[in-house]
Amino acid sequence: MNRMKVVLGVTGASGAAIAVRIAERLSDIEGVELHLVLSPAANRTLAHEVGAEALPSLLRKAARTYDHADIGAAIASGSFSTAGMIVAPCSMRTLAAIASGMADNLVVRAADVHLKERHRLILMARETPLHLGHLRNMCAVTEMGAIVMPPVPAFYHRPETIEAIVDHLAARAIDLLALPIAPLAKAWQGEG
Repeated sequence: MNRMKVVLGVTGASGAAIAVRIAERLSDIEGVELHLVLSPAANRTLAHEVGAEALPSLLRKAARTYDHADIGAAIASGSFSTAGMIVAPCSMRTLAAIASGMADNLVVRAADVHLKERHRLILMARETPLHLGHLRNMCAVTEMGAIVMPPVPAFYHRPETIEAIVDHLAARAIDLLALPIAPLAKAWQGEG
C-alpha cells in the first residue's frame, strides 16, 4: 500500500500539546506515515508544558524521526514526496526563517521544500500580540503558498476542557492538509 507521508515540525513556541495531539491523530489515520522533526527548543517546551513523558510518547507516534541539524535528511529533498507538512507550534523565529528562505535547520528546510514543490504547508504560528514584522512574515509565507493557522480556539462547539480545544485545533490543522479522509473537525452547522 502506498502510504501518505506527512511531516510534522515542532518548534519551541508555546502550544506543545497541539503537536502531541496532531501526532496522535495522524498516527490513528490508516495509510498515513508520520515523519517528525523537533527543534532543540521544542524538547524544552514539551517537557515544561506537557511533561517528561511527552517526548517519548511523541517519538513513538512517528514512523521516522530526524535530527534538527540534519539538512541532508530525506525530508530536505523535493524528491521526497509528501501529502504535506504542519509546523506546530511555529515559532516566530521559524516563521521568519521560512519567509526569508533561511533554511539553516531541518524544520525550515523541509518547509522550504514544501513551498517550492507546491505541497501543503500549514504553519501554526504562535505568538501574541503580533508586531508588524510578524504580520509581514505571515503575509510573505502566505504569498508563497503556505497556510498560516494561528492556534486560535473556536468556541462554537462549546469545548468543556483544554483537551477539547487542543483536539479541535489539531483536527483543523490536519483537515487543512486535504488528505483523502473524512474531515476530523466538527463543522459549523449553523444556528438553526
